[in-house]
Amino acid sequence: MNTFVDRSAGAPRTAHRPDFAVVGGGLCGRLVAWQLAGAGHRVVLYERGDAAGTQSAAWVAAAMLAPLAEAASAELLITELGVASLERWPSLIAQLPEPVFFQRNGTLVVWHAGDRAEAPLFERRLRANAPAALFDDGFVKLSGAQVAAAEPSLGSRFAQGWLLPHEGQLDNRQVLSALAAGLAARGVDTHWNTPLDTMPDARVVIDCRGLGGKPAWPALRGIRGEVARVHAPGIGLTRPVRLLHPRYPLYIAPKEHDLYVIGATEVEGEDMSPVTVRSALELLSAAFAVHPGFGEARILELNAHCRPTLPDHRPAIVWDGARTLRVNGLYRHGFMIAPEVADTAAQLAEALLARDVSASDSFDDFRRQARWADLLHSEHAVPAL
Repeated sequence: MNTFVDRSAGAPRTAHRPDFAVVGGGLCGRLVAWQLAGAGHRVVLYERGDAAGTQSAAWVAAAMLAPLAEAASAELLITELGVASLERWPSLIAQLPEPVFFQRNGTLVVWHAGDRAEAPLFERRLRANAPAALFDDGFVKLSGAQVAAAEPSLGSRFAQGWLLPHEGQLDNRQVLSALAAGLAARGVDTHWNTPLDTMPDARVVIDCRGLGGKPAWPALRGIRGEVARVHAPGIGLTRPVRLLHPRYPLYIAPKEHDLYVIGATEVEGEDMSPVTVRSALELLSAAFAVHPGFGEARILELNAHCRPTLPDHRPAIVWDGARTLRVNGLYRHGFMIAPEVADTAAQLAEALLARDVSASDSFDDFRRQARWADLLHSEHAVPAL
Protein backbone atom coordinates (compact mmCIF):
# COMPACT_ATOMS: atom_id res chain seq x y z
CA MET A 1 0.00 0.00 0.00
CA ASN A 2 1.33 3.45 -0.90
CA THR A 3 1.79 6.19 1.64
CA PHE A 4 0.54 9.66 0.82
CA VAL A 5 3.50 12.06 0.55
CA ASP A 6 2.70 15.77 0.58
CA ARG A 7 5.09 18.56 1.54
CA SER A 8 2.45 21.28 1.63
CA ALA A 9 1.92 23.06 4.90
CA GLY A 10 -0.94 21.69 6.91
CA ALA A 11 -1.94 18.96 4.44
CA PRO A 12 -3.03 15.75 6.21
CA ARG A 13 -1.41 12.38 5.53
CA THR A 14 -3.32 9.21 4.90
CA ALA A 15 -2.29 5.67 4.14
CA HIS A 16 -5.08 5.27 1.61
CA ARG A 17 -4.48 6.45 -1.91
CA PRO A 18 -7.49 8.35 -3.31
CA ASP A 19 -8.85 7.59 -6.76
CA PHE A 20 -8.55 11.23 -7.81
CA ALA A 21 -6.74 14.29 -6.53
CA VAL A 22 -8.03 17.55 -7.99
CA VAL A 23 -5.58 20.42 -7.63
CA GLY A 24 -7.24 23.80 -7.99
CA GLY A 25 -10.69 24.52 -6.62
CA GLY A 26 -11.97 27.24 -8.91
CA LEU A 27 -15.07 26.65 -11.00
CA CYS A 28 -13.74 23.86 -13.22
CA GLY A 29 -11.92 22.04 -10.41
CA ARG A 30 -15.04 22.05 -8.25
CA LEU A 31 -17.20 20.74 -11.07
CA VAL A 32 -14.76 17.93 -11.88
CA ALA A 33 -14.39 16.87 -8.23
CA TRP A 34 -18.13 17.07 -7.61
CA GLN A 35 -18.93 14.97 -10.66
CA LEU A 36 -16.35 12.28 -9.87
CA ALA A 37 -17.52 12.07 -6.26
CA GLY A 38 -21.09 11.75 -7.48
CA ALA A 39 -19.99 8.72 -9.50
CA GLY A 40 -18.84 7.05 -6.28
CA HIS A 41 -15.10 7.73 -6.42
CA ARG A 42 -12.85 8.75 -3.56
CA VAL A 43 -11.81 12.31 -4.33
CA VAL A 44 -9.54 14.80 -2.60
CA LEU A 45 -9.39 18.46 -3.62
CA TYR A 46 -6.68 21.04 -2.86
CA GLU A 47 -7.18 24.76 -3.29
CA ARG A 48 -4.78 27.50 -2.27
CA GLY A 49 -7.69 29.90 -1.67
CA ASP A 50 -10.79 29.73 0.46
CA ALA A 51 -14.02 27.77 0.11
CA ALA A 52 -15.82 30.87 -1.13
CA GLY A 53 -13.50 31.01 -4.13
CA THR A 54 -12.40 34.61 -3.61
CA GLN A 55 -8.98 34.04 -5.21
CA SER A 56 -10.36 32.48 -8.39
CA ALA A 57 -11.18 34.16 -11.69
CA ALA A 58 -14.69 32.76 -11.26
CA TRP A 59 -15.24 35.05 -8.26
CA VAL A 60 -14.97 38.14 -10.48
CA ALA A 61 -16.93 36.81 -13.47
CA ALA A 62 -20.33 38.06 -14.62
CA ALA A 63 -21.36 34.44 -15.37
CA MET A 64 -23.32 35.17 -18.51
CA LEU A 65 -24.29 32.09 -20.49
CA ALA A 66 -24.30 33.77 -23.88
CA PRO A 67 -22.90 31.54 -26.64
CA LEU A 68 -24.41 33.53 -29.48
CA ALA A 69 -23.35 36.94 -28.18
CA GLU A 70 -19.85 35.62 -27.45
CA ALA A 71 -19.54 34.43 -31.04
CA ALA A 72 -18.61 38.02 -31.84
CA SER A 73 -15.13 37.17 -30.58
CA ALA A 74 -15.12 33.37 -30.18
CA GLU A 75 -14.89 30.55 -32.70
CA LEU A 76 -17.46 27.86 -33.48
CA LEU A 77 -16.06 25.34 -30.95
CA ILE A 78 -16.57 27.80 -28.08
CA THR A 79 -20.09 28.61 -29.25
CA GLU A 80 -21.03 24.93 -29.47
CA LEU A 81 -19.56 24.22 -26.02
CA GLY A 82 -21.60 27.14 -24.72
CA VAL A 83 -24.84 25.94 -26.27
CA ALA A 84 -24.41 22.45 -24.79
CA SER A 85 -23.37 23.78 -21.38
CA LEU A 86 -26.31 26.17 -21.22
CA GLU A 87 -28.66 23.21 -21.55
CA ARG A 88 -26.88 21.41 -18.70
CA TRP A 89 -26.79 24.18 -16.11
CA PRO A 90 -30.40 23.81 -14.86
CA SER A 91 -29.96 20.11 -14.05
CA LEU A 92 -26.59 20.75 -12.40
CA ILE A 93 -28.04 23.51 -10.24
CA ALA A 94 -30.98 21.31 -9.26
CA GLN A 95 -28.56 18.78 -7.74
CA LEU A 96 -26.70 21.32 -5.59
CA PRO A 97 -27.59 21.70 -1.90
CA GLU A 98 -27.81 25.51 -2.00
CA PRO A 99 -29.96 27.75 -4.22
CA VAL A 100 -28.37 29.43 -7.24
CA PHE A 101 -29.84 32.34 -9.18
CA PHE A 102 -30.34 31.19 -12.78
CA GLN A 103 -32.12 33.09 -15.48
CA ARG A 104 -32.77 32.34 -19.12
CA ASN A 105 -34.36 35.54 -20.30
CA GLY A 106 -32.05 36.29 -23.19
CA THR A 107 -29.54 39.04 -23.97
CA LEU A 108 -30.36 42.48 -25.34
CA VAL A 109 -27.78 44.11 -27.65
CA VAL A 110 -28.04 47.87 -28.21
CA TRP A 111 -25.94 50.73 -29.58
CA HIS A 112 -26.04 54.52 -29.68
CA ALA A 113 -26.75 56.25 -32.98
CA GLY A 114 -23.17 57.43 -33.32
CA ASP A 115 -21.92 53.86 -33.06
CA ARG A 116 -24.36 52.33 -35.54
CA ALA A 117 -21.49 51.18 -37.78
CA GLU A 118 -20.62 48.64 -35.07
CA ALA A 119 -23.92 46.80 -35.51
CA PRO A 120 -23.35 45.21 -38.96
CA LEU A 121 -19.79 44.28 -37.96
CA PHE A 122 -21.10 42.56 -34.85
CA GLU A 123 -23.76 40.69 -36.81
CA ARG A 124 -21.26 39.52 -39.43
CA ARG A 125 -18.95 38.15 -36.74
CA LEU A 126 -21.84 36.29 -35.11
CA ARG A 127 -22.94 34.72 -38.37
CA ALA A 128 -19.37 33.70 -39.18
CA ASN A 129 -18.68 32.05 -35.82
CA ALA A 130 -22.00 30.59 -34.64
CA PRO A 131 -24.07 27.65 -35.94
CA ALA A 132 -26.71 28.80 -38.41
CA ALA A 133 -29.42 27.07 -36.36
CA LEU A 134 -28.95 29.58 -33.54
CA PHE A 135 -30.29 32.32 -35.79
CA ASP A 136 -33.60 30.60 -36.63
CA ASP A 137 -35.43 32.04 -33.64
CA GLY A 138 -32.51 33.18 -31.53
CA PHE A 139 -31.63 36.49 -33.18
CA VAL A 140 -34.50 38.98 -33.26
CA LYS A 141 -34.09 42.45 -34.72
CA LEU A 142 -35.91 45.14 -32.75
CA SER A 143 -37.08 48.63 -33.61
CA GLY A 144 -37.01 51.40 -31.03
CA ALA A 145 -40.52 50.64 -29.78
CA GLN A 146 -39.69 46.95 -29.60
CA VAL A 147 -36.50 47.68 -27.64
CA ALA A 148 -38.61 49.60 -25.13
CA ALA A 149 -41.13 46.76 -24.97
CA ALA A 150 -38.39 44.18 -24.38
CA GLU A 151 -36.65 46.28 -21.70
CA PRO A 152 -39.05 49.00 -20.50
CA SER A 153 -36.51 50.64 -18.20
CA LEU A 154 -34.48 51.70 -21.25
CA GLY A 155 -37.41 53.72 -22.62
CA SER A 156 -36.70 55.32 -25.99
CA ARG A 157 -32.92 55.66 -25.58
CA PHE A 158 -32.09 53.18 -28.35
CA ALA A 159 -33.54 53.26 -31.85
CA GLN A 160 -32.59 49.68 -32.66
CA GLY A 161 -31.40 46.52 -31.01
CA TRP A 162 -31.25 42.77 -31.11
CA LEU A 163 -32.77 40.31 -28.72
CA LEU A 164 -31.02 36.96 -28.30
CA PRO A 165 -33.88 35.29 -26.44
CA HIS A 166 -32.38 31.91 -25.52
CA GLU A 167 -29.32 33.06 -23.59
CA GLY A 168 -28.97 33.02 -19.83
CA GLN A 169 -26.94 33.92 -16.79
CA LEU A 170 -26.41 32.84 -13.20
CA ASP A 171 -24.86 34.12 -9.99
CA ASN A 172 -21.19 33.19 -10.03
CA ARG A 173 -20.61 33.44 -6.30
CA GLN A 174 -23.68 31.41 -5.46
CA VAL A 175 -22.44 28.68 -7.81
CA LEU A 176 -19.04 28.57 -6.07
CA SER A 177 -20.69 28.40 -2.65
CA ALA A 178 -23.19 25.75 -3.72
CA LEU A 179 -20.43 23.63 -5.27
CA ALA A 180 -18.39 23.87 -2.05
CA ALA A 181 -21.43 22.62 -0.15
CA GLY A 182 -21.98 19.96 -2.81
CA LEU A 183 -18.42 18.69 -2.43
CA ALA A 184 -18.94 18.32 1.30
CA ALA A 185 -22.26 16.56 0.75
CA ARG A 186 -20.63 14.07 -1.61
CA GLY A 187 -17.78 13.32 0.77
CA VAL A 188 -14.95 15.04 -1.08
CA ASP A 189 -11.92 15.50 1.17
CA THR A 190 -11.46 19.25 0.66
CA HIS A 191 -8.35 21.18 1.70
CA TRP A 192 -9.00 24.90 1.35
CA ASN A 193 -6.21 27.44 1.93
CA THR A 194 -3.68 24.70 1.10
CA PRO A 195 -1.03 25.51 -1.50
CA LEU A 196 0.96 22.53 -2.77
CA ASP A 197 4.68 22.40 -3.38
CA THR A 198 4.37 19.10 -5.27
CA MET A 199 1.52 17.18 -6.81
CA PRO A 200 -0.28 14.88 -4.34
CA ASP A 201 -0.28 11.11 -4.60
CA ALA A 202 -3.42 9.66 -6.15
CA ARG A 203 -4.25 7.14 -8.80
CA VAL A 204 -5.13 10.04 -11.11
CA VAL A 205 -4.25 13.71 -10.57
CA ILE A 206 -6.30 16.44 -12.27
CA ASP A 207 -4.59 19.82 -12.44
CA CYS A 208 -7.18 22.63 -12.65
CA ARG A 209 -5.07 25.47 -11.27
CA GLY A 210 -5.72 28.13 -13.91
CA LEU A 211 -2.76 30.50 -14.04
CA GLY A 212 -1.34 28.64 -11.05
CA GLY A 213 -0.59 25.80 -13.48
CA LYS A 214 1.77 27.92 -15.57
CA PRO A 215 4.97 26.20 -14.31
CA ALA A 216 3.70 22.96 -15.87
CA TRP A 217 2.15 24.69 -18.88
CA PRO A 218 4.36 27.59 -20.06
CA ALA A 219 2.05 28.49 -22.95
CA LEU A 220 -0.57 29.74 -20.49
CA ARG A 221 -0.92 33.47 -20.14
CA GLY A 222 -3.27 35.80 -18.31
CA ILE A 223 -5.75 38.23 -19.82
CA ARG A 224 -6.68 40.85 -17.24
CA GLY A 225 -10.35 41.71 -16.87
CA GLU A 226 -11.84 44.49 -14.74
CA VAL A 227 -15.44 44.69 -13.57
CA ALA A 228 -17.62 46.80 -11.30
CA ARG A 229 -20.35 45.53 -9.01
CA VAL A 230 -22.96 48.12 -8.11
CA HIS A 231 -26.24 48.33 -6.24
CA ALA A 232 -28.82 50.22 -8.30
CA PRO A 233 -32.40 50.04 -7.01
CA GLY A 234 -35.11 51.25 -9.33
CA ILE A 235 -33.47 50.50 -12.69
CA GLY A 236 -35.03 47.09 -13.09
CA LEU A 237 -33.21 45.56 -16.05
CA THR A 238 -34.61 42.09 -16.64
CA ARG A 239 -31.76 40.59 -18.67
CA PRO A 240 -28.11 41.27 -19.52
CA VAL A 241 -27.62 44.24 -21.83
CA ARG A 242 -24.62 44.54 -24.16
CA LEU A 243 -23.63 47.93 -25.51
CA LEU A 244 -21.71 47.99 -28.80
CA HIS A 245 -18.95 50.58 -28.87
CA PRO A 246 -15.76 50.82 -30.97
CA ARG A 247 -13.51 51.37 -27.95
CA TYR A 248 -15.14 49.91 -24.87
CA PRO A 249 -17.95 47.45 -25.52
CA LEU A 250 -19.85 46.90 -22.31
CA TYR A 251 -22.13 44.40 -20.64
CA ILE A 252 -24.46 45.02 -17.73
CA ALA A 253 -25.64 41.82 -16.04
CA PRO A 254 -28.47 42.21 -13.52
CA LYS A 255 -28.44 39.82 -10.57
CA GLU A 256 -30.80 39.45 -7.63
CA HIS A 257 -31.61 42.29 -5.23
CA ASP A 258 -30.76 45.15 -7.63
CA LEU A 259 -27.13 44.07 -7.98
CA TYR A 260 -25.44 44.66 -11.34
CA VAL A 261 -22.12 43.40 -12.69
CA ILE A 262 -20.62 45.79 -15.24
CA GLY A 263 -17.70 44.75 -17.40
CA ALA A 264 -15.35 44.08 -18.82
CA THR A 265 -12.04 45.34 -20.02
CA GLU A 266 -9.48 43.02 -21.62
CA VAL A 267 -5.81 43.78 -21.10
CA GLU A 268 -2.90 41.53 -22.04
CA GLY A 269 -0.81 40.72 -18.99
CA GLU A 270 -0.97 39.15 -15.56
CA ASP A 271 -1.27 42.28 -13.46
CA MET A 272 -3.40 41.48 -10.39
CA SER A 273 -3.32 45.03 -9.02
CA PRO A 274 -6.53 47.02 -8.39
CA VAL A 275 -8.72 48.44 -11.16
CA THR A 276 -7.28 51.47 -12.93
CA VAL A 277 -8.99 54.86 -12.85
CA ARG A 278 -9.31 54.78 -16.65
CA SER A 279 -11.11 51.42 -16.62
CA ALA A 280 -13.41 52.49 -13.79
CA LEU A 281 -14.33 55.70 -15.62
CA GLU A 282 -14.98 53.89 -18.90
CA LEU A 283 -17.08 51.15 -17.33
CA LEU A 284 -19.18 53.45 -15.20
CA SER A 285 -19.56 56.14 -17.88
CA ALA A 286 -20.74 53.56 -20.39
CA ALA A 287 -23.23 52.17 -17.86
CA PHE A 288 -24.50 55.71 -17.23
CA ALA A 289 -24.94 56.12 -20.99
CA VAL A 290 -27.13 53.00 -21.07
CA HIS A 291 -29.29 54.22 -18.18
CA PRO A 292 -28.74 57.48 -16.25
CA GLY A 293 -30.03 55.76 -13.14
CA PHE A 294 -26.60 54.21 -12.77
CA GLY A 295 -25.39 57.67 -11.81
CA GLU A 296 -27.01 57.10 -8.42
CA ALA A 297 -25.83 53.51 -8.06
CA ARG A 298 -23.61 52.61 -5.13
CA ILE A 299 -20.26 51.06 -6.05
CA LEU A 300 -19.86 47.87 -4.04
CA GLU A 301 -16.66 46.58 -5.62
CA LEU A 302 -14.16 47.28 -8.37
CA ASN A 303 -12.44 44.00 -9.14
CA ALA A 304 -9.70 42.76 -11.43
CA HIS A 305 -8.49 39.26 -12.20
CA CYS A 306 -6.60 37.44 -14.94
CA ARG A 307 -8.32 34.78 -16.99
CA PRO A 308 -6.04 31.88 -18.07
CA THR A 309 -5.81 31.44 -21.81
CA LEU A 310 -3.77 29.46 -24.32
CA PRO A 311 -2.42 30.83 -27.62
CA ASP A 312 -5.47 29.66 -29.59
CA HIS A 313 -7.98 30.81 -26.91
CA ARG A 314 -9.32 27.25 -26.73
CA PRO A 315 -9.68 25.22 -23.55
CA ALA A 316 -7.55 22.09 -23.44
CA ILE A 317 -7.42 18.81 -21.52
CA VAL A 318 -3.93 17.29 -21.72
CA TRP A 319 -2.95 13.82 -20.53
CA ASP A 320 0.72 13.49 -19.66
CA GLY A 321 0.77 9.82 -20.65
CA ALA A 322 0.95 8.74 -17.01
CA ARG A 323 -1.44 9.70 -14.22
CA THR A 324 -2.00 13.45 -14.64
CA LEU A 325 -4.57 15.46 -16.57
CA ARG A 326 -4.23 19.21 -16.98
CA VAL A 327 -7.44 21.16 -17.59
CA ASN A 328 -7.01 24.81 -18.43
CA GLY A 329 -7.45 27.71 -20.84
CA LEU A 330 -11.14 28.52 -20.35
CA TYR A 331 -10.29 32.21 -20.85
CA ARG A 332 -13.30 34.56 -20.59
CA HIS A 333 -15.78 31.76 -21.21
CA GLY A 334 -15.51 29.91 -17.88
CA PHE A 335 -19.12 29.68 -16.73
CA MET A 336 -20.39 29.48 -20.29
CA ILE A 337 -18.44 26.32 -21.19
CA ALA A 338 -17.34 24.78 -17.86
CA PRO A 339 -20.01 22.03 -17.62
CA GLU A 340 -18.97 20.42 -20.90
CA VAL A 341 -15.23 20.90 -20.31
CA ALA A 342 -15.47 19.44 -16.80
CA ASP A 343 -17.60 16.52 -17.99
CA THR A 344 -15.09 15.67 -20.71
CA ALA A 345 -12.23 15.82 -18.21
CA ALA A 346 -14.12 13.61 -15.75
CA GLN A 347 -14.84 11.02 -18.46
CA LEU A 348 -11.17 10.84 -19.41
CA ALA A 349 -10.13 10.66 -15.75
CA GLU A 350 -12.46 7.70 -15.19
CA ALA A 351 -11.09 6.01 -18.30
CA LEU A 352 -7.57 6.39 -16.91
CA LEU A 353 -8.63 5.00 -13.55
CA ALA A 354 -10.25 1.97 -15.20
CA ARG A 355 -7.22 1.62 -17.51
CA ASP A 356 -9.48 1.87 -20.52
CA VAL A 357 -6.95 4.51 -21.52
CA SER A 358 -3.43 3.32 -20.77
CA ALA A 359 -1.34 4.08 -23.86
CA SER A 360 -1.35 6.25 -26.94
CA ASP A 361 -3.53 3.89 -29.00
CA SER A 362 -6.28 3.65 -26.40
CA PHE A 363 -6.13 7.42 -25.86
CA ASP A 364 -6.58 7.94 -29.59
CA ASP A 365 -9.57 5.57 -29.54
CA PHE A 366 -11.09 7.51 -26.63
CA ARG A 367 -10.52 10.78 -28.40
CA ARG A 368 -12.16 9.60 -31.61
CA GLN A 369 -15.30 8.67 -29.69
CA ALA A 370 -15.41 11.80 -27.52
CA ARG A 371 -17.99 14.50 -28.17
CA TRP A 372 -15.38 17.23 -27.78
CA ALA A 373 -12.35 15.59 -29.34
CA ASP A 374 -10.76 18.96 -30.09
CA LEU A 375 -10.27 19.53 -26.36
CA LEU A 376 -8.23 16.37 -25.84
CA HIS A 377 -4.47 16.12 -26.20
CA SER A 378 -1.84 13.62 -25.09
CA GLU A 379 1.89 13.70 -24.50
CA HIS A 380 1.99 9.94 -25.24
CA ALA A 381 4.25 8.85 -22.42
CA VAL A 382 4.20 5.46 -20.70
CA PRO A 383 1.50 5.35 -17.98
CA ALA A 384 2.12 4.25 -14.41
CA LEU A 385 -1.02 4.18 -12.30
